[in-house]
Amino acid sequence: MGVNRAVEAVRRALAENPLRPVYTYGPLIHNPAALDQLKKLGVEILQPSPLPEDFGGRSVVIRAHGIPPAEMADLAGRGADIVDATCPRVLSSQRRAERFYKAGIPVILAGDKNHGEITGIAGFAPGCTVLENREDAGRFVRAGNLPVKAALIGQTTIRQSEYDGIAEVLSAAIPELEVCPTICPAAKERQEALVRLAGQTEGILVVGGRNSANTRRLFSTAQALTGRAWLIERPEEIPAEVFTLRCVGITAGASTPEEIIASVERTLAGSGTVSA
Repeated sequence: MGVNRAVEAVRRALAENPLRPVYTYGPLIHNPAALDQLKKLGVEILQPSPLPEDFGGRSVVIRAHGIPPAEMADLAGRGADIVDATCPRVLSSQRRAERFYKAGIPVILAGDKNHGEITGIAGFAPGCTVLENREDAGRFVRAGNLPVKAALIGQTTIRQSEYDGIAEVLSAAIPELEVCPTICPAAKERQEALVRLAGQTEGILVVGGRNSANTRRLFSTAQALTGRAWLIERPEEIPAEVFTLRCVGITAGASTPEEIIASVERTLAGSGTVSA
């Protein structure tokens, strides 16, 4: 949902604002083919440093991951026409973090430290702690000086098992830990569907950008479930071995455009391979 909204926001900006280029604050989606298509339409990825002194009313689309409030204010101060396409679920996490912070309740984030969503949420709760996995949580607990009360907010695309592991470690050490239900249902459903696919197919193709965090998680899960898993960004990358299989499962990262998924399926169908 968040990625689709962001793509639609770019299309609206292209239609409504005659000034070019239309900027996206970071890569809109982690898929080179889709980014190439947007570039041909007049869309450029804005490099955070250095920013233009004055955007002169040009549109800057905030991607689904969101950004810290200080960066949003900076863009507005530079004359950008801001189009905020932050995913509603991410917005909810940002608001939660801000409420806890203002109430004086320590905020702990679970997710990839360098992921745009996490850095964006962290901007609403300065000084918060970011934990990537259960091991991180254990080190945090062993370091001591733990609060009596805290709030845990997870990256929307973190695996449920990862989030549960972090929550379990923290709950045993923090008497009043509020674990917020922030995982996107679509991400959870995709992981569950992948488990079902693994039992029905001879191999799994994971379609998505290699620099996409949730795509890499899917690929990692697929590798653990079956010895035959491949990560590709476009149909041309399908390994020859795949075409020797009778039935292949297809899953895709959240930011993979539908047309690319469909083209992978068509390629397999043309070879006689059944896709699931």
